[in-house]
Amino acid sequence: MEMHQVRYFLALAKRLNFTRAADECNVTQPSLTRAMKQLEYELGGELFHRERPNVRLSELGRIVLPHLQQVYDEARNARRIAESFKADGHTKLRLGVMCTIAPTMLIELLNSVRERDGRIEVEIRDSSARKIDKELLEGGLDVAIYCIPGETPNSRLHTMPLFRERMMIVLPSGDPLARRRTLRLGELHGLRYLNRSSCEFNGYADRFFEEQGVEIETVYRSDRDDWIQALVRSGLGFGFMPEYAVTDPLLVAIPTREPAFWRDVNLVTVRGRRHTPGVGALVREAMRIDWHGEKAISVTSVRI
Repeated sequence: MEMHQVRYFLALAKRLNFTRAADECNVTQPSLTRAMKQLEYELGGELFHRERPNVRLSELGRIVLPHLQQVYDEARNARRIAESFKADGHTKLRLGVMCTIAPTMLIELLNSVRERDGRIEVEIRDSSARKIDKELLEGGLDVAIYCIPGETPNSRLHTMPLFRERMMIVLPSGDPLARRRTLRLGELHGLRYLNRSSCEFNGYADRFFEEQGVEIETVYRSDRDDWIQALVRSGLGFGFMPEYAVTDPLLVAIPTREPAFWRDVNLVTVRGRRHTPGVGALVREAMRIDWHGEKAISVTSVRI
């Protein structure tokens, strides 16, 4: 079914005259007649009863009329929206952000994109790293910032490293271990653990604890960092968090050693996918601004 067939049908249904309908549509009468016959063939029955000199809608024609009118109206509305979108240059950018990244890490990036082009509307979708990975590949996101430790990125993805961040053991300031500069995993044996359920290290870090015979008791799970920090502050257990995600001044964040845990956070796009101007703007700004006082790893590694 072609849109011109729908337009011709609606004109004929209104005029009930082939000559006047053809004039309204600015086509010849034979062209309109052929289009109606093709539409009738596609819909499986007559749409009009042709009784010289009169034309009237058939039962099938009366049934499909409101539906084809709706199709035509929606198509015209979609065209108007597209023309308006093109005219003002408005661009929507769907950015996936791993929910374990502190919002403060992205403020400069978002401000820079906005300053460069105020027509870009950024929609931020935060979720776990694996969900973002899946949604990006399926086309639900234009670009994403995340990492999955211990895994080789999908070959369809193009990753641009932005920054490295240490993972820290988080304790209340009054805890005896809070005075240490670093902690071995063995020193956590027997302690209660407050699990960040969206942490990308879940599953990955377990084997290191097992290898050293370290047993900890998980007493609470939450996907909200503010809840985990509040519970740590109350003395219910220790947390395991990215360094720059620890915002509570009454908490102490201590790095581990043997092993030390780090995460490499990447800006990720899909190879071969046609990108909007918004994606290009975000990539350029991500490579231009500083991350923890340094240029993106992708930039410095190229210079070396």
